[in-house]
Parts: sequence; structure tokens; C-alpha cells
Amino acid sequence: MLAGSALAWLGWSPGVIPAAAAQSSTGTQPKPATAATKAANDALRKYLNFDDKEDFENAARGLIAKPETLTIRDEKGGIVWDLETYKKFIDVDKPAPDTVNPSLWRNAQLCMQYGLFKVHDRIFQVRGYDLANVTFVQGETGWIILDTGSNLETGRAAYDIVSQHLGKRPVLAVVYSHSHGDHFGGVRGLVDEADVRAGKVQIFAPQNFTEHAISEFVIAGNAMGRRGIYMYGPLLARNAQGGVNAGLGQTIGHGNSGLILPTREIKKTGEEIVIDGVRMVFQLTPGTEAPAEMNTYLPQFRAMWMAENTTNTMHNVLTLRGAQVRNALNWAKYINETIDLYGEGTDVKFQAHHWPMWGNDKIIAYWKKQRDLYKYMHDQSVSLMNRGYTGVEISNIIKLPPELDKAWFNRGYYGSLKHDSRAVYQFYMGFYDGNPTTLDQLPPEEAAKKYVDYMGGATSVLQKAKADFDKGEYRWVAEALKHVVFADPNNKEAKELLADSYEQMGYQAESGPWRSVYLQGALELRRGLPSAGSIDTAGPDTIRAMPPEMTFDYLAVQLDAQKAAGKKLSVTMDFSDLKEAYALIVENSVLNYSKKPATTDAKLTLTKATFDRIQAGEITADKAIAAGDIKVEGRKEAVTEFVGLFQKPPFWFNIVTP
Repeated sequence: MLAGSALAWLGWSPGVIPAAAAQSSTGTQPKPATAATKAANDALRKYLNFDDKEDFENAARGLIAKPETLTIRDEKGGIVWDLETYKKFIDVDKPAPDTVNPSLWRNAQLCMQYGLFKVHDRIFQVRGYDLANVTFVQGETGWIILDTGSNLETGRAAYDIVSQHLGKRPVLAVVYSHSHGDHFGGVRGLVDEADVRAGKVQIFAPQNFTEHAISEFVIAGNAMGRRGIYMYGPLLARNAQGGVNAGLGQTIGHGNSGLILPTREIKKTGEEIVIDGVRMVFQLTPGTEAPAEMNTYLPQFRAMWMAENTTNTMHNVLTLRGAQVRNALNWAKYINETIDLYGEGTDVKFQAHHWPMWGNDKIIAYWKKQRDLYKYMHDQSVSLMNRGYTGVEISNIIKLPPELDKAWFNRGYYGSLKHDSRAVYQFYMGFYDGNPTTLDQLPPEEAAKKYVDYMGGATSVLQKAKADFDKGEYRWVAEALKHVVFADPNNKEAKELLADSYEQMGYQAESGPWRSVYLQGALELRRGLPSAGSIDTAGPDTIRAMPPEMTFDYLAVQLDAQKAAGKKLSVTMDFSDLKEAYALIVENSVLNYSKKPATTDAKLTLTKATFDRIQAGEITADKAIAAGDIKVEGRKEAVTEFVGLFQKPPFWFNIVTP
């Protein structure tokens, strides 16, 4: 999920990414698929069994109702979720266009099966209303909700369709499967926090959920958000030459996300809870798809909710937006534990994305192949690594055996074997591949000028690149032209041919994120750097949940080291409601903080609530001081000088140009 608010303590204003439909259509337009792209997509069509329709049967099974149109808006009328932009060109009966990988097209067709579905007599899912599903388990008097979707608006819309067709029931409990925002961000559309505080609604989450939920997009959030534009493609047009599918679902929403903290964290596998007559048994799976994650077994229904540990795609061992690398070996071990603990007692398997599966034999076979997918990529990547191959080399060598590769649910719609195998290498070996030349590399601009000079100049490179483009050698053309563009970003011919290469690579990509990355790169080469909006990294609920220490850590990475050089400044922040004071000290171009009492240049007395309001952009520090919400003692000018040492990083930094 990409959502939230910037650190407005420094005067920053929150912004949002405009919807793809609102983007300008000026500039160089997309190109058709080349003969080489058509051939590549045709080869995959022949390799995979497109006559297998079981997924389509499962995705449509149990449909209770769906609205004729699905456009969800916020209170101001802004579009939060719009499936109509996809429905105009994606249909279950339409063959894949030349510009879309046929396997990715199939996944998009499946993800377009939306509405309210019956999974079991007392288990229902709303699918296609968000990137993630919202699951409703019927208790004796009310609902238990398994994950909430990303946004208040989509969560509320899911509740509305359930109430309309299954009757109005109160929500008695919510289970957060893991610490990614598309699984808890819609909670305020489903429950009232006052009911949680009053004990009418319980919220369960895996151990350490709160820490990871509020921290993942904070420290490195700006970079993750910018790269998320590439991974999810919110600026791409919704058509056969643009955004088609995000792998786990169609796209990400653009609504208001929130967080209500859990009332109880589950601390061990096998822990049981009974809510409203529904028995839930939890399996903790930390360090798999998320740092804090758990599956939920419903024994009386012989049903297993797999969170995001098994979906109908190969997942990311390292997400392209950037994150801490995941442990593929642990991932496989926990799926194996699922089989051992719950396999014999499961007749229906469902999860936080995609469609369910029924039948014990089929489910066990599915789990085994998902387990072996992650185990194979781990074991064989490490095997190649131990024989001296680098991450790049491993990604070009490793191949799945046919029995894993041809299973539809193992195809790389979200992750990919190429980048997952490199992630395994990174997990063990880090960035350095062992070659002395990569230990202290030149920055891209300097290296690019040398490369272009050695290759005989830009004109020579372009001449050769055009010939290789005509041969369909897009990966190499992109590698060569990247240097021309970084050596001279004003070379329009090089930028256009590089964009054409990225585009064809996008048309061939089976992974939704890979397609978005390539097509967004082409878009920025052709139209320049976007400028409208931004993605913020901590919403109001996240800000309130952040302890002061986490906020100070985030503030520290915004310090302008050059401005701070040679300076020593300090302020005390005394939170009157927390009965805690922190000394913040800038010295040696580093911000440190301590609870140990210290004599500082100035002292600020305020409440955590005031601090949160400043972060959320509801009030500036100056206005808070003027209103008496912040009391300043000592040198007031030191506060101004202290704040002046920090700067907001630009959201729209360059990626495909220097």
C-alpha cells in the first residue's frame, strides 16, 4: 500500500497521486507491438495450457451479487476505485492483445471477477473492490472480518454489499493478517474506534504487528513511494498499451487509509480464540511475506485462510518498490508447517488476494507446489551462488522445473524468478558481487560518458542500437542506450529509442509490476518527469501510533549534513501528557536523541497530540507556539535554526534520466 502524510513538522504539505485517467495525453504516444514481441508472447501462449479453465470456475464460483458498475468515490466525489476503466477493454472472452503478455492478460481476466462471493456456508468474500479481498465470517450474531482492504471507502463499500444481500449485522472482530497497509487500511470503513475502545469490537493481529505496520513506509518512505509509481503504474493509461494488472489484483486504490491498533496480538502458533461461536486457530509466520504475519484456521468450517503466504502467483522475495529482503527458506518452511498442522483438516483454502480453492487433494497439491516454488528458488540460487555465480548471472541461469513452472498459481504475475533469485543472493551476500570492479564503481553519469566515448560516440551507439532493436534485442538496446541518455539527457533520439525498448519489454512482461516499471520508464522518457502530487508515507493514524523515538529517527534522515556541518544545536522536547522528555542534539552532522536530562539551547513543552497535529499538517509549529500549544523556554532563535537544518527530499527524483 502507498498512503499517508508527510512530516509536516518541517512545513511539508501532503499530496496525492492523481488517477491515471486524469493524466495528460500529450507527448509521444505508445507504439504497437513489434514482430519480436508478438513472437515472444506467442511462444508463451504455446508453452502454457490456456485450455485449463479451473481458475475461471473457481473465480466465478459462489457469486451472490455484483453491481453493474463499480466506481467507488470519497466524500468529496473523488474516485478511489474504478473498475470501469479496466472493464472497457478487459473481458473474459477477449483474447490477449499483441501488447499484453497472454499469461498476464489471463490473470487480469481472473482478477476482474468482482462482487460478493460465497466461499463456505458462513464465509463470504468481497473481491475486486480493492487490491486485497475483504472476508466476512458469519458468527452467531455478527461478523468477523479477515482483513479490511486498503481504504476506508472500499472497506465501507464491501460492508455495504454484504449488508444489502446477507443482512445487516454488527462487526464484532477484525483480524489483521499482516503488517501491509492494504490489509488494515480500510478498518475505519468497517468499525468505529469508539466501539473498539468500549470493548464491543476486538482486533487481532500477529505479534509485532504494530511496530512493523507503522514503520515500514516511514524511514525510507519517500524512495519507496517514488519507486511505487513504477511498480504499480498509477499514472499509466488504462488500456492494452498501459496499465493492465498489478499481479495481486487490478491496481491500488486512492482513498483514505487508517489504522486502529490491535486489542490483542497473537504470540504463538496454535493460539485459539472463539468469537461469537467461531473458533479461530492462528499460525504465526513471521519473516515470510511480511515481518509480522499469520494464517487463520477455521476448524469448524474445515477452512484455511492463508493471509498472503500463498496466493495464485509467485510472490516477491524482494518487492520492486523497495523493502527489506524476505527469507525464501522460511517462507517454504511455514507453508510446509501449514500442510503438517492443517492439511488433513482443510477442504477450502482462501486468502487475502485472488480466488479460493476447494477440495482437500487439490489444496494439498497446491500448497506443496507453492512451498517447493520458494524452496527451489532458494536452494538453487544458493547452490549457484556457492559455485561463484553472481546475482545477475543466477537470474539468467535459474529455471523452474516444468511441474512447478507450468502451474498457473506459480507464474510470476507479482514476483518473478529473475528478481526473486537475485533477492536470495542479496539476502546472503548483499550488494557486492565479489568482482573488484563493482566495489567502487563510478556514478552513472560519469560512467555513461566514458562508455559512450569508448563505444565511438552517441551517433555510433544509436546506429548499432537501431539495428539491434530491429532484431528484437531490447534488453541490450536498453543497456546501451541507458548510457547515452545518462551521458546526454537532451539526446531526444536516444531517449525515444530507449523508451521504445522499455515499451516492448513491458508488452512482453508476465509480471504486472515489471510491465508497470517498463511502461512508466517509457512514459517519463517521452513526457518528462511528472510533477503533480506525491505519495506520503505516514497517515494520521500512523502518526498517532508512532512513538517519539520513531519520529526522531525519521527526522534524522532528513538532516542536511552540509548545513549542519560544524554546528552544535540542541533542543529538549518535553511531552507533558507522556511525562517524557527527550534531548535532541545535532552534532557532527548527525541528529541523536536521549531521554537523559541535558542542558539544551531551548526547551519545547507540548503534548504528543500537538506534535501529531504538526506532523499531520493540521497546524504549523509557529501557529502552535502562538496559540500556546507549545511553550518555548531558552533561545527561541535556536528552534528556528534547528528546524532549518532539515529538508524535505524531492518526491519526483529522476530514475530513467540523470
